[in-house]
Amino acid sequence: MNDVNRLYKLWLLKTRDNEEINSELRSIEGQPDEILDRFYCGLEFGTAGLRGILGSGTNRMNVYTVNQATQGLADYLNSEFNSPSVAIAYDSRINSDVFARSAASVLVANGIKVYIYPELVPTPMLSFAVRRLSCSSGIIITASHNPSKYNGYKCYDSEGYQMTDAAAEKTYEYIQKVDIFDGVKTVPFDEALADGRIEYIKSGINEEFYERVLSCQINPGICSASKLRLVYTPLNGTGNKPVREVLSRIGQADVTVVPEQELPDGNFPTCPFPNPEIRQAFDLSLKIAEKTGADLLLATDPDCDRVGIAVLDGGEYKLMTGNEVGALLTEYIMSCRHDAGTLPERPVVVKSFVTSELIAKIAKKYGGETKNLLTGFKYIGELITNLEKKGEADRFIAGMEESYGYLSGIHARDKDAVVASMLITEMAAYYKSKGKTLVDVMNGLYAEHGMYLNTVLNFGFEGASGMEKMKELMDNLRADSPSEIGGLKVLSISDYKAGEKTDTESKAKTAIDLPKSNVLQYGLPGDSGVIVRPSGTEPKIKIYITAVAADKAGAEALTATIGSDIKRIMNIG
Repeated sequence: MNDVNRLYKLWLLKTRDNEEINSELRSIEGQPDEILDRFYCGLEFGTAGLRGILGSGTNRMNVYTVNQATQGLADYLNSEFNSPSVAIAYDSRINSDVFARSAASVLVANGIKVYIYPELVPTPMLSFAVRRLSCSSGIIITASHNPSKYNGYKCYDSEGYQMTDAAAEKTYEYIQKVDIFDGVKTVPFDEALADGRIEYIKSGINEEFYERVLSCQINPGICSASKLRLVYTPLNGTGNKPVREVLSRIGQADVTVVPEQELPDGNFPTCPFPNPEIRQAFDLSLKIAEKTGADLLLATDPDCDRVGIAVLDGGEYKLMTGNEVGALLTEYIMSCRHDAGTLPERPVVVKSFVTSELIAKIAKKYGGETKNLLTGFKYIGELITNLEKKGEADRFIAGMEESYGYLSGIHARDKDAVVASMLITEMAAYYKSKGKTLVDVMNGLYAEHGMYLNTVLNFGFEGASGMEKMKELMDNLRADSPSEIGGLKVLSISDYKAGEKTDTESKAKTAIDLPKSNVLQYGLPGDSGVIVRPSGTEPKIKIYITAVAADKAGAEALTATIGSDIKRIMNIG
């Protein structure tokens, strides 16, 4: 606690010229719990960069923690590149533009050229710009789908995907050497803009991005003829202009945008949790849809790398899961390209290992293979890049994560809700022309391959004690592995931290050829299973349950049984 108090007093002294930060510090004087929460640790720079609550202190997102991270990034880039350059973007969150400009000022003070978007843009456009401008790295200021009190700082490597583990570790080593107040170089933003050290990214780059997205169409022209009715919400984020632009260009004329959520607003006044994974994000969209009879609803998160959908089904709107949308896109793209004769030899679908195995079943039907990678779209981006370097980029069909992130095309190396919104709209129009809804198509896939029900349980652990509790839960699972879950025998245990999969019957061990990660996976009979994973971006543990049965009722019953037992085993919830 003495170190915490020392830091608190230092921050009080050093931030006197920053009224916003200093006034918050003064307001918590004499409140040890509040001081502890802000100073018990620094924001950790991982493969997802920084993410935290906005505010004062080492454990908060503010200009000081952003500048410290940027100075460390600058030191890393100058050690790795002769003349490094960085592309910067930002979303609609509180202080995103401030942090972006501040990061740019630090980079140029360290001799690094900066290209920055003049207005907020989606994450995939930053990924595109890094490659298009041949930058050494990229930064986007965003906290994705978190509530408004959060912001974040994500770093990209020169290939346009988020930093992999090795680069992030090196960068973090440099960051830890930087004195947060006295070790940061900076110059005025406007001065560097005037002399060319900072350059605004030109609108032509945006146009190139649109053209690359549009090249991913499967059935061009289908939307013009379908009379599909669509409601779209950007959830006060970055998707408003790009998504509407692309939908307009593919002929989707009937688009109603939720007016309260149309314009950028980091307070997210009508949607405290701007996450298309949850129903509340669709509340206003559903009210409009019920009046207009829309066929399809789209919701993109604040940095427009995720998209959720709802579909009119028998007079009611059904929200479809990320796994279902991934399965639908796989079926749509591969079936249409198969019929058109444009499916490449040895097509590849790439997914995170927590994403439904139903997708692998669909890909196999069309002669495709499925690559299972760790959670984190950077691994999918890395795989695409490796395919490209071997001259096999055309084999890539789509990449996806169950958390509503999708990519088709190789224009970006991160999930892209712009191209996904386009393809989902086109897909809905295509099946409408055949008298089907997306729910009809999904039910057909379940009938063909079996009912794969995927459920995610989330358990939060806030504050200084939260991380220790999460570690304890994972340690206990490793020390005392369950032999049964929900009355089903555990057939295999995959420990991604140890890098090995164990057959519980034979005790044979198989190496897992993926980067180490604090994840445990339990294989159960019939493709069912459980995965336990601490989140890499939020203070929570996620439990992924897959229940496979002949029908929905059977899968739901099995999910309930498995979920209840794994919570008992972990003594959680």
